[in-house]
Amino acid sequence: MLLKGARLQARIVQFAQIALLAGMGLAPLLLSAASAVAAGPTANPGSPLDPALESASADARYAVRWVMAQGDNQGLPFVIVDKKSARMFVFEANGRLRGASPALLGLTPGDHSIPGIEQREVASLRADERTTPAGRFVSEPGRNLQGEAIVWFDYAAKLAIHRLRPAPRSERRPERLASATPDDNRISMGCVVVPVSFYETVVSPVLGKSYGVVYVLPEAQPVQHMLGALLVSRQ
Repeated sequence: MLLKGARLQARIVQFAQIALLAGMGLAPLLLSAASAVAAGPTANPGSPLDPALESASADARYAVRWVMAQGDNQGLPFVIVDKKSARMFVFEANGRLRGASPALLGLTPGDHSIPGIEQREVASLRADERTTPAGRFVSEPGRNLQGEAIVWFDYAAKLAIHRLRPAPRSERRPERLASATPDDNRISMGCVVVPVSFYETVVSPVLGKSYGVVYVLPEAQPVQHMLGALLVSRQ
């Protein structure tokens, strides 16, 4: 029941975020919770981090501290996907960083999937519909239709963390991953794509055998709003 509850909680968080963006009357409540996250001692934003995270963005560092202070990963390994910097960080359940890597993300910026994406074929998505939604997701290892091992983080929306695959040369996916800037890392259908070596040496050993938690940080709103929505969902 714990994992089912976690899945439900992840969905509630997504709906709360969409409600915030759409101005459906929940904004004051969510903003209040976000303020509590930012100011509350449980978030402990000044706590020490793994030195390897010093180069991470302020949002990513804040999110890691928050997850550990709240125990929100529920004893599971977890991932921080920082869309603004196009980087992914993989952690063991105790918060130890196992590795970080550049990542390819959905072609179009945006913090939620389009309505009804569960009923759509991936190939039918328009360019403006290919987003990597923000939120808290319970991940699980699995395989795609080609039998490739992947890590699902939103099975219904067909979104996963997977290794770099062969693609048309015009997409320049290896070059995008290798570039020094995140500006050219938007190319996928919405999945989070990492180098083959990183998937095999970090992602697969940590997330390829059990459930985990994936935190995709927002890019259209402050990260505190997402964490505030998560606190609201607990209530």
